[in-house]
Amino acid sequence: MRLVGLTGGISSGKSTVSNLFRAEGIPIVDADVVARDVLKKGRGGWRKVVAAFGDEVLLSNGEIDRARLGQIVFNDVDKRKLLNSLLAPYLSSGIILQVLKLWLKGYKIIVLDVPLLFEAKLDRWTKPIVVVWVNPETQLERLMARDGSSSEDAMSRINAQMSLDLKRSKADIVIDNSGSLEDLNEHFRDVLVRIRKPLNWTEFGLSRNGALLTFVGVLFSVIVLRK
Repeated sequence: MRLVGLTGGISSGKSTVSNLFRAEGIPIVDADVVARDVLKKGRGGWRKVVAAFGDEVLLSNGEIDRARLGQIVFNDVDKRKLLNSLLAPYLSSGIILQVLKLWLKGYKIIVLDVPLLFEAKLDRWTKPIVVVWVNPETQLERLMARDGSSSEDAMSRINAQMSLDLKRSKADIVIDNSGSLEDLNEHFRDVLVRIRKPLNWTEFGLSRNGALLTFVGVLFSVIVLRK
């Protein structure tokens, strides 16, 4: 099984690339979707966050106000680290569960769409790592246009994340999304060829078919030895 790590930064176009993979029939494990599930009322992540941040992060129905929580942690490094540390175990277990479900279905390639891939140390389990990169000027312009925010607010959100240049230095594959959508599609086609190359022996061994083949081989050896 090939676990592809996909990450980027705010307004880099990572979600667009994720949708391109999905359109090609490659399953996506989306960390943001897992996070929303973890933060549902009454769940373990919900209880941890409420205990740490208080009722001010709750909506009237008791659910987490994600926008309010985001404002709090974006402007406070220590609180951001606290939130990440509280949710990390729940996110990891949720992601593992989703991967296991897809593994049981026999998928050979799975993309992990994780904004905090490096920060959460999940990069150690993925190969290759794909980083969607964009130059700083374009990133700022796109974020301001998307949210209608000031340059100061947009820069604050960008600076709250690991820099794209640092992520780029850790990547196996870089998709430069500084150009047009047509340019992005062209880059993606090249990446898709690399992602879909035949599994190596280690990756095959980790796939469901590889595991079944190993099991049959071990069972056959046991039968032969017993005779």
